[in-house]
Amino acid sequence: MEEIGRVTHYFSKIGVGAITLSGELKLGDKIRIKGATTDFEQLVESMQIEGQPVERAGAGDSIGLKLKDRAREGDAVYKLE
Repeated sequence: MEEIGRVTHYFSKIGVGAITLSGELKLGDKIRIKGATTDFEQLVESMQIEGQPVERAGAGDSIGLKLKDRAREGDAVYKLE
């Protein structure tokens, strides 16, 4: 399990997490979001950079990701093999 980013903000009304990446992420990847009170897995089905849909993003990008559960600032994002 490789850490590829951190949650910087969670928009509860729309269920979207803002994530700053330290690794590559693409559609279809399976991720795990883990923190003090957060722990869930999901597939990456859609992500955006500045409101535009993208298929992949890399280190340094800040993405918006639709999440199936609540995340908190500082939660780690891992890519599962």
